[in-house]
Amino acid sequence: MSSIPVIKPTDIGQKGLWIAFTVLLLWFGSLVFLLQYPLDFRDSLVYALVLLQMHLYTGVFITAHDSIHGVVAPHNKRLNYVIGFISASLFAFNNYKQLSSKHHLHHRHAATPDDPDYHDGHPNFFLWFFAFAKEYVSVVQVLLMAVTYNILKLWFPWENRVVFWMIPAVLSTFQLFYFGTYLPHRGEHHNPPLNARSQSLNHIKAFLSCYFFGYHLEHHAYPYLPWWQLPKARERMADADK
Repeated sequence: MSSIPVIKPTDIGQKGLWIAFTVLLLWFGSLVFLLQYPLDFRDSLVYALVLLQMHLYTGVFITAHDSIHGVVAPHNKRLNYVIGFISASLFAFNNYKQLSSKHHLHHRHAATPDDPDYHDGHPNFFLWFFAFAKEYVSVVQVLLMAVTYNILKLWFPWENRVVFWMIPAVLSTFQLFYFGTYLPHRGEHHNPPLNARSQSLNHIKAFLSCYFFGYHLEHHAYPYLPWWQLPKARERMADADK
């Protein structure tokens, strides 16, 4: 990395708001549809739909994340907070305030002992994930998920609840951790205080893997950019390396 190019924040207007609403509506509409979908494990479409719902779940969390950085509704802090709170709650009842506090710590102390997301750069994925989960998963969350599961059984079959609600949420958690924490921050870094790296320049792969958060060095360098502006930042960074 020769240099970090200057990228000034731009006025995104209402675009962040409409993108957030689109992601949340797609997730909700898909979930309602899938909870009533005729489940047959011989149907190959079922597996594709699980992956689709996983991707939309990841989008819900990314929306909460962008709210933490104030870029969903930058001109309306209250609305930005409300969308972030709703998005975090929809993703397994995450505590938005706690999530926000720890995420800002992560940015201030990336890949150091003061980073709540970091586990000494441990190469073992599962040990790091377990330490990561202990930071964020609470008894209250588990209880709320259990209550919701039992409420949903009044209308939807248990198989659909497990396959299209629970499994995509778990897969999405692994997806977010792997592409958004483990790969960018494991091992040694030579770009303090960012202490992050990015995946190779491929926008299709980056979107499908984690809404461009594989471009993680760019996110740490420009935390004021929403997820959908990271590709341009990655291109600028790649040009600066030439």
